[in-house]
Amino acid sequence: MTKPTSNLLDSGPTRDTDPDTGTDTRDRKWWMWLAVPAASGIGLGLAWWLLAPGGLNVISGNPALADPTASAGRLPRDLVLAGLLLLSGCFTAVLLDSKVRQPGHGIRTFLAVLGGAAGALVAWQVGMLAAQWWGPAANGSEGFTLRAATALLLWPGATALVTFLLTLFSLMGKQPEAPPLAP
Repeated sequence: MTKPTSNLLDSGPTRDTDPDTGTDTRDRKWWMWLAVPAASGIGLGLAWWLLAPGGLNVISGNPALADPTASAGRLPRDLVLAGLLLLSGCFTAVLLDSKVRQPGHGIRTFLAVLGGAAGALVAWQVGMLAAQWWGPAANGSEGFTLRAATALLLWPGATALVTFLLTLFSLMGKQPEAPPLAP
């Protein structure tokens, strides 16, 4: 016989109450896994504009790359945003791994991946908005923009992959609960 496993999307038993106060002890802040990554896209968008060529160009300081219409700055500009999104996805996955033993891990992971996708879109749009407000005027699509839109998938992709790997490694390190029965 095998031991039944619980559904990952279940948020726990129907009644988790503190015996002293009678209040619900389950974590009711599940929406934070969606809202915090989406809101942190604002800071990432501003950081992208500050660091990337065509923005304030803080990383290189090269005046040749300061022009947002220069073709030499397109790849580094996309790579700066890709690096920021990849770092954010790994950070989100590490935060998720710290709560892996609590019920509702599946729904938290799903919401964090969804929040990462929303945060990546917010970061892209905030970076372009910052370039319009504080950057030099540009013609149409030749200004500060993202050329490789697939970079926006790095945050949710990194969150999902690193969460999967951390969960897999933690499960591989566990000892079996009971020896298998001989046939």
